[in-house]
Amino acid sequence: MSETPPDSAPGRGFPATGLRGLLSADARQVAPLLLGAVLTHEGPDGLVSVRISEVEAYLGPHDSQHPDPGSHTFRGATARNAPMFGPAGHLYVYLSYGMHHCANIVCGPLGEASAVLLRAGMIVAGEDLALTRRPTSKSARELASGPARLATALGITTADTGRDALVAPFRLELPDLPAVDVSSGPRVGVSGAGGSRDYPWRFWVTGDPTVSRYKAAKVRPG
Repeated sequence: MSETPPDSAPGRGFPATGLRGLLSADARQVAPLLLGAVLTHEGPDGLVSVRISEVEAYLGPHDSQHPDPGSHTFRGATARNAPMFGPAGHLYVYLSYGMHHCANIVCGPLGEASAVLLRAGMIVAGEDLALTRRPTSKSARELASGPARLATALGITTADTGRDALVAPFRLELPDLPAVDVSSGPRVGVSGAGGSRDYPWRFWVTGDPTVSRYKAAKVRPG
């Protein structure tokens, strides 16, 4: 029996519209649906899986009613942010402060930039390998608690930006049922209007111990 292609395989617990079709919706709708999802990366040194507990939605320049100054695509397309314009289900990986990798799942319709930042999660497979990659972690719950820690634990770098997260060596699996106890609030470290309470586009599993600590952006002197 042949395996169902990722483009047509239904997400667990959702109508059989296909996982990629589900990810093609508005980032603010997709983000909470990714809570409890498991992202797996099988690299040359082994496999690590993370169950997602915290995410943030980012829109693009296409939505004039909800401009998103916190998004990398706010001022338009560049060589770096090109993966955010689609297709859905691919990775957008960038360097924060020139040293920390952060991984996003691209979503929304093709050509309309948006993505969901994977902020935190729990290692559910490959903990020993994740610890090798994150030797400073004091406990299992700290291994992927924060976007840079999560990407490092999974072995994701900017070399993976633009790659399909729905096919090998990656695999994204939605939970059997969507998370029930979900909290939302301002995004972490986003300055200006994009980090205000008018942008409650950070979503997390309420009470999950892996959720990162909220930090407001530092206001830079003018």
